Order: sequence, then C-alpha cells, then structure tokens
Amino acid sequence: MSSLSLLDLSLPQRLAVYSVEVVNSPIMDTGRFGSLLERRDGSRVLSLPAGRSAFERDTVARTLLAEGLGPDAPSVPAPLTVTRS
Repeated sequence: MSSLSLLDLSLPQRLAVYSVEVVNSPIMDTGRFGSLLERRDGSRVLSLPAGRSAFERDTVARTLLAEGLGPDAPSVPAPLTVTRS
C-alpha cells in the first residue's frame, strides 16, 4: 500500500494507484452502498449504485478501499461499518 493516506489524492488518482475499475451496480437497495471485489487475477472492481451523490460515492469508495486493501489501511470511522462476505 502507498504511504499516502486515502485522502491525499483525488478519488480518480487513488483508484488509478490501486488499479481499481469502477462500475455502476444494478442493485438499488438503499441499505447497500457498494462492494469491492478482487478477481482471481488480482484486479479489483469497485461496484457502486448509480444515482448516488458525488459525495456519497467518494466516501463509500474510499471506505471500501480502506477496508479492502489490508491491515495497513486506515480503519473505517464509526458509525460506519463494513460487512465482508
């Protein structure tokens, strides 16, 4: 993981650092904010519901990156929680 914080770069720059592809999720459940998937080849896909505000998409993307990139990533602040499945 880069020594930079997840907040030190714009989201597009941060996604490029980790080679994360962003796709719109067809799941529109209001309680689901997105998912970060790692493929067998090691590539990553960030799936975010379409139609959410830019602020929400940015916040969720950074939160999922922090949780998905390993133990050296910053923890998610309360009251947010991340479920692994």
